[in-house]
Amino acid sequence: MGAIIRLATGDDATGILAIYAPIVRETAISFEVAPPDVDQIRQRIKNTLGRFPWLVCAGDEQILGYAYASPHRDRVAYQWSVDVSVYVDAQARRSGVGRSLYTSLLNLVDLQGFYNAYAGITLPNPASVGLHEAMGFLLVGIYRSVGYKLGRWHDVGWWHRLVRAPRVPPDPPVEFGRIRGTPACERAVASGRALLPLVD
Repeated sequence: MGAIIRLATGDDATGILAIYAPIVRETAISFEVAPPDVDQIRQRIKNTLGRFPWLVCAGDEQILGYAYASPHRDRVAYQWSVDVSVYVDAQARRSGVGRSLYTSLLNLVDLQGFYNAYAGITLPNPASVGLHEAMGFLLVGIYRSVGYKLGRWHDVGWWHRLVRAPRVPPDPPVEFGRIRGTPACERAVASGRALLPLVD
C-alpha cells in the first residue's frame, strides 16, 4: 500500500467525517456532541486553509488520518501560538500515521513563523499522550472536570511544544495561503512521509 501526506481538499470531507463521526458519537475525545455533516466538514477545511494547514494522510483511496492547526486564542498577543489536532482512523492507529502528520504539520507552522503549538487531550488517553510526548510536547496543566459528555465530567490536559526559539521582537506569522504551493511548503508537507510505515 502506498501512502502520502498532502493538503486536504473539500473532496476529502467524506473520508475525514468517517474518522471523526464515531469519535464524536462514542467518545469524549472531541467535545462536540453531534457529528457535523459532510458540507460542514468541507466548509471547515476551506475556512482553515486560508490561515492554517490542514493535512491528510491518504492510502489506497482512503483517508488514514488528518491533522490541522487553528488559532490558540483570539487576542492579538497570542498570534504566535497555534492549537494542533490529529485524528487517525481506528485501523491505522499505532502505525506511524499520527507522527507523520504531526511532523509535516509542525514544519508548516514553523515555516509560517509560529512559535508555540498547544494540544488539548481529554483524559485519560494514553495513546494520544504518548504520541504528543514522543513529538516533544510537554504537559503544562490540566483543566479539571472542564467538560461534561456521555454522562460524566472530563479532565483535559494541555501539552505544549516550542516550535522555534523566541525572538524579540517577533515577525508576525504569515497566513498559510501566502506560502501554499511554494517549494518550502511542499518540502514541509512531504517531510513526514519518510515516517510512514508503508510507502511505494
